[in-house]
Amino acid sequence: MNVISLAIWTLEKNCFIVYSGLIVCFIAFTLYHKNKLEEYYSETSKKEKMARTGTGGKARDFQDDGDEDPDLLVPAIPEDTPQIPYSPPQRSDDEILQRSREYYELMAERRTVRSFSPEPIPQEVLDNLIKTAGTSPSGAHTEPWTFIVVQDPEMKSAIREIVEEEEELNYNQRMSRQWVTDLKPFATKPVKPYLSDAPALVLVFRQTHSWREDGKKRMHYYSEISTAIAAGILLAAIQYCGLVALTSTPLNCNARLRDLLSRPLNERLELLLPVGRPHKEATVPDLERKKLEEIMVKI
Repeated sequence: MNVISLAIWTLEKNCFIVYSGLIVCFIAFTLYHKNKLEEYYSETSKKEKMARTGTGGKARDFQDDGDEDPDLLVPAIPEDTPQIPYSPPQRSDDEILQRSREYYELMAERRTVRSFSPEPIPQEVLDNLIKTAGTSPSGAHTEPWTFIVVQDPEMKSAIREIVEEEEELNYNQRMSRQWVTDLKPFATKPVKPYLSDAPALVLVFRQTHSWREDGKKRMHYYSEISTAIAAGILLAAIQYCGLVALTSTPLNCNARLRDLLSRPLNERLELLLPVGRPHKEATVPDLERKKLEEIMVKI
């Protein structure tokens, strides 16, 4: 009797014992991994619950890293930061009213432009625009933004190539038909010539967190709204100095553009703004904005 025949004969004679052993092993294996999975999901559920706020269940962007050691809790700015007097110019009601009218009239002329003149922008102007955006308020003064200013023609072409590849997929597969239909009056398509025509591209990245000098994570509270406010101030500054911009949100381009620009993983692209002078033949849709009573509630 060879080895194979002996094995078969043994299994036939002891099949009940063999199958019982296999069943016991299977049950033990299942219970072990069931407990591991329950532990994992329980821990995950606790973390998600701690990260949620309000009744809407939206995850916060300021989750605690779990470090509660008082000796390691360091504020974003020094705790002994001195308080200094703040005395902005005092203006009369008439002057305030006049300035409010003038600024409204200036900003009411702001339009999104998709046709740019290639005429370059002085570097100091770009510097001042970014410095102005950097005056924005932020949660705990964490300043969770990075502004990448691209003027190099080859880099602009590389950005355009990535955006157009993704936009082709967006328009044809990812975006709803209604979405695409709503964009038709604005003559926006997957092809984006303004990305190479505009003299400068400003890419607004949001930092989800940063790192302290001791290597620990520094949380950025309300990073989304803080970066959005900074972008709004940037748009106002662009309008104030006589330039135009296009507020583009490069859908599904974050990872590729972040890699192209060598940005760290804690940064996320929120806006891509071509900035420059309008082309002499630029046109915009003849639109009307909502009236004051449609957007303001007096209580």
